[in-house]
Amino acid sequence: MQHLSGEALLDALERGEVRAATPGADGWQVHAWVKQGILDIFRSSPVVAMDGSGLAHSPSPFRDKMAFPVRAWDAASEVRVVPGGSAIRRGAYLGPGVVCMPPMYVNVGAHIGAGSMIDSHALVGSCAQVGEDVHVSAAVQIGGVLEPIGAQPVIVEDGAFLGGGVGLYEGICIGRRAVLAAGVILTASTRVFDLVHEVELRGQGDAPLRIPENAVVVPGSRPAGGDFAQRLGLALGCAVIVKYRDSKT
Repeated sequence: MQHLSGEALLDALERGEVRAATPGADGWQVHAWVKQGILDIFRSSPVVAMDGSGLAHSPSPFRDKMAFPVRAWDAASEVRVVPGGSAIRRGAYLGPGVVCMPPMYVNVGAHIGAGSMIDSHALVGSCAQVGEDVHVSAAVQIGGVLEPIGAQPVIVEDGAFLGGGVGLYEGICIGRRAVLAAGVILTASTRVFDLVHEVELRGQGDAPLRIPENAVVVPGSRPAGGDFAQRLGLALGCAVIVKYRDSKT
């Protein structure tokens, strides 16, 4: 697609025609020009007073970049936004059947596939890619990745389940139908131990950490190194794959 800018880019993002990253046969491809375009809009857009619908006026309790008002929804969108303090920013895509429970927030450039649930106090950060039929439980934090523009955003593939309070940051990828138990925190440097295949998973250079398809991940700990840590019984946080999804999961 021809590179777009300004309002045309935001419109295309909202229609789902343009994404910050797209899946392909060789994995996810990051479209740096999309992220650069969003950053350019931020830099050029003035800060103005806004009302709750995102329309500029004064006086107002809200002040933000004029180009990024809160989105409004109609019946044709098939998106359900329950009243109570939620906001979806301009330039975000929500597919048909997405349910948003208050209060939650979706930032610019995010893409949420059809049938997904975004529960209360959840954040879907800038340019995050959430697939179809994903359950994002209460208090989940999916971090935004705008800069550097070539960096992969956080990706959650189709059918994944994110338990309460899960935190996903720094461009990690959650494979299809993976299950993350409540409280799992994953960053680019998190060590993940697969008890089924007896391997350690880590991000490698430009390849962010990826949780395999159907993996069931729980919070874990590992002994901290050094005599001092051993004397005190200290441990470091990690994540553990305890099984792969089956009919009982």
